[in-house]
Amino acid sequence: MLTKPQQREYFFDSIRAYLMLLGVPFHVSLIYSSHQWSVNSAEPSLWLTVFNDFIHAFRMQVFFVISGYFSYMLYLRYTPQEWWKVRVERVGIPILSAIPLITLPQFFMLKAWTGKITGWSQFSTYDKYNTLVWELVSHLWFLLVLVIFTTLGLGLFHRLRMAAQNDAAAPGWPVLTLAILFYSLCWCTFRRLIFIFQPALLTDGLFNFTVMQTLFYLPFFCLGALAWRNPALKARFVRFNPWTLIGSVLAFFAYMANQRYSSGEGWMYEIDAVVSMLMGLWMVNVVFAFGHRFLNAHSPRITWLVNASLFIYLVHHPLTLLYGIFITPHIHNNALGFIAGLAFVFGIAFVLYEIHRRIPLLRFLFSGKKARP
Repeated sequence: MLTKPQQREYFFDSIRAYLMLLGVPFHVSLIYSSHQWSVNSAEPSLWLTVFNDFIHAFRMQVFFVISGYFSYMLYLRYTPQEWWKVRVERVGIPILSAIPLITLPQFFMLKAWTGKITGWSQFSTYDKYNTLVWELVSHLWFLLVLVIFTTLGLGLFHRLRMAAQNDAAAPGWPVLTLAILFYSLCWCTFRRLIFIFQPALLTDGLFNFTVMQTLFYLPFFCLGALAWRNPALKARFVRFNPWTLIGSVLAFFAYMANQRYSSGEGWMYEIDAVVSMLMGLWMVNVVFAFGHRFLNAHSPRITWLVNASLFIYLVHHPLTLLYGIFITPHIHNNALGFIAGLAFVFGIAFVLYEIHRRIPLLRFLFSGKKARP
């Protein structure tokens, strides 16, 4: 190891855990939203649709900022080769384990009990391959993106480490906003060119996960690394600015309007990208400031949630689908169904986590951590 670890920042751990755990209410509320999903309630709920949109509009952008922050922190502790090995094991082993143990059974469940995958026998070879990519990667896509970011980080972090240090200066929110706006417009231009010349690529699962998602979240991952390197930038993220809250509220209204009044054949995805990137940037300040104010303390309960968050995220998706398929049709009140769904998914996930942490092989497969002697 190359550097001495600094004092643990509990609010970052808490935020990372809560963002991961938000995947549960996100997918449970998706059942009751107006968005078409694998399973849906008989009638959509307006407030659960708004709730679902709110989570989706900013959660992963903030998550990747924290991922970049911790990734660069670990990069400075190890040699580049050791760092790459440690990081890939931590995110690569869980995704390789979850595909055969979680998303493959989930695929057969969707195929047998829902109308999402119909006419499988008539699919072409490519259609079967592409469907399998979408369904087997499924909610694990962010782990795949983290593996790619880790590999790209070997070059990006080396350049960042060699660059001249300037701790006294940090770009202000107008500069950060313009930078993200410019990047989002570049991303939109790239997508629009693909839409014009190779539209089939946009329905290809592997291309979407490895290229489009990677490019979308790359600036947020880099912002996290820069926040570790530059204390002034980190302080700007942690110190609350009311304008970022105002901007986030306005961006969310724009996000909802785009979801309801734009069409996929028009500029819906490009507008969505611009609004989501800007809201993601501004919500970094809102979430970090809130976390630093209220979550920056050690708690055994929070430590347990931090340790459990990845496993719970891995198993929650098939549990949510099971709930939607077999229980949702019998609960006619959407609010009651949503609360019951949270209790069902979290309750079973917590029990499964306690079982898995007592079995060294499962603990290794779903966390990438070797058993300590």
